[in-house]
Amino acid sequence: MRIGSVVLIIWLIIGALAAGQRGYYNGSVGSCTKAGTIAVTILTGPLNYVGVNPKIDCSIPRPSK
Repeated sequence: MRIGSVVLIIWLIIGALAAGQRGYYNGSVGSCTKAGTIAVTILTGPLNYVGVNPKIDCSIPRPSK
């Protein structure tokens, strides 16, 4: 169990570094699109360095009048 935990932590750290290198942490996280892209980039971890470039596009429905 310890090895799996260590691998998971290293995986997420590599993903966080990739998001930082892409400049996703600059400015504020003002939309669900930016927050989703950051989260998916962190979750894909080392796959970012073999060509995976995840992007999330989301829109929030507006309330009816």
